[in-house]
Amino acid sequence: MGQNAIIQILGFSLILLLLAKPLGLYMARVYEFKNVGLNWVLGPIERLFYRLSGVNPVQEMDWKEYLFAVIAFNLVGFVALLVILLLQGHLPWNPQHQQDLSLSLAINTAMSFVSNTNWQAYSGETSISYFTDMLGLTVQNFVSAATGMAVLMALIRGFSRRETVNLGNFWADLVRGTLYILLPLALIWALVLMSQGVIQNLHAYITTASQTLPMGPAASQVAIKQLGTNGGGFFNANSAHPFENPTALSNLFEMLALVLIPAGLCFSFGKMVRDIRQGWVIFLAMGIIFVGALFLTTYLEQTPNPAWQHLNVNTSMVDGVNIGGNMEGKEVRFGITDSAIYAVGTTAASNGSVNSTMDSYTPLGGAVPLFLMQLGEVVFGGVGSGLYGMLILVLITVFISGLMVGRTPEYLGKKIEPFEMKMAAVVILIIPALILIGTACAVLSKAALGSLGNPGAHGFTEILYAMSSMANNNGSAFAGLNANTPFYNNLGTLIIALGRYGVIAPVLAIAGSLAQKKNVPVGLGTLPTHSGFFVGLLIVVVLVIAGLTFIPALALGPIVEQLQMLGM
Repeated sequence: MGQNAIIQILGFSLILLLLAKPLGLYMARVYEFKNVGLNWVLGPIERLFYRLSGVNPVQEMDWKEYLFAVIAFNLVGFVALLVILLLQGHLPWNPQHQQDLSLSLAINTAMSFVSNTNWQAYSGETSISYFTDMLGLTVQNFVSAATGMAVLMALIRGFSRRETVNLGNFWADLVRGTLYILLPLALIWALVLMSQGVIQNLHAYITTASQTLPMGPAASQVAIKQLGTNGGGFFNANSAHPFENPTALSNLFEMLALVLIPAGLCFSFGKMVRDIRQGWVIFLAMGIIFVGALFLTTYLEQTPNPAWQHLNVNTSMVDGVNIGGNMEGKEVRFGITDSAIYAVGTTAASNGSVNSTMDSYTPLGGAVPLFLMQLGEVVFGGVGSGLYGMLILVLITVFISGLMVGRTPEYLGKKIEPFEMKMAAVVILIIPALILIGTACAVLSKAALGSLGNPGAHGFTEILYAMSSMANNNGSAFAGLNANTPFYNNLGTLIIALGRYGVIAPVLAIAGSLAQKKNVPVGLGTLPTHSGFFVGLLIVVVLVIAGLTFIPALALGPIVEQLQMLGM
């Protein structure tokens, strides 16, 4: 790996570190209903929302009421988006006369965007109207992200509160997350992207003698799809398209947006539980895995294919850049390192957008992003969902540690008892079950196998990647799989829904249980959860749980393909 690549990775990591803590502290103030400097502008709008909807923001909910509000809101959003998708050919702002989506594709797409998955079995520039983009998909990009953050806030209150059933008000959390966090950040990002050449208009497509140039309101959707870990690409080529990601600066801002809010929420957690060290522990555990994945993916992609030795290809280093690495499927203006950073960022976070083709990565180079999803996307992860997933693993780590010393485990002054462990077991088992059962169904189905673009181990990886992406609400694809078939649309809809709401329900149940507990004084047997030792222990638990679950499946896909590439 060249010096240039190391500087890029460390530079990106440093910028993320510098931005994450102040943003996290700001977000904590938002959810603690404190003045954040924007109240004079946004406060009247917030109060108008409450007045029109009849919501009392100070009337709190228990975990069951909170869950009901989450499901009800998402169900209404699903129906509204489904209607738009089925009728878009009859709606305005459709200069290209895009047709209505088929029923199975519309259901899949509606569930995908409502659940913050943004899995796309269609080409955006040839299938979706401007009306659908703006009032359908972009609206869900905001509120699905705000939903994930709201669920996280309920869990944090479960840790920080004592002897109560109240976890806050979902409607207030939803409105404040959207107005005070997502909307200002999206405005800033959209303006930066527009300054770099990302298009923002309502023009019809421009047809020249040689090609058709797609138009549309791209910058506004790209900003929130990155910041909200949504990932639905405005264009089929996603962030590899020059109208969506034209320059090195726009690429940097898009990569930062992938993980900025999830990273910042670690510090929000520390501030809200009144122990910022706890936030640092989780941030460091995530960050160590993240940076390790950055270096590993970059190294694997910069390592020349051994088959080139027989083709007289120059694989030497020029100015610190490996010109003989794997450039297939990558944009020349970004190169291998920025493509690898983006690939790791989009799968560590629950985003799914890409600036290169995952299908063209080396076998193990593509296995790293795949494995990051299979970790449960807890390395930063989706906005809200990544941190509440990691907090479940923190509870499991504390429980295992308690068993080792023969003491009832505790975390943040709360005893971790059988109910919390049962719910945590549901969380860590449901996603692997969806991935592995879904993959098994696909490889046994002739219809599903007919969608493969490649045979053998690589084809198996395409299926495994698709199921991992849908179950973890990521949305990225290996690109060699035709997913717009009844099989993948119908099965995918089920997997996406269970992957989202099958996790939210037990997380809120844990929050409700923790909030009712008394505070337990720190004793000699209490495991310190703010130490470097706990960081290491948490990393081991994260990697071991995913490794034991998925290495057999990975061995059938990317691992055996790597051995085939090496001629072994």
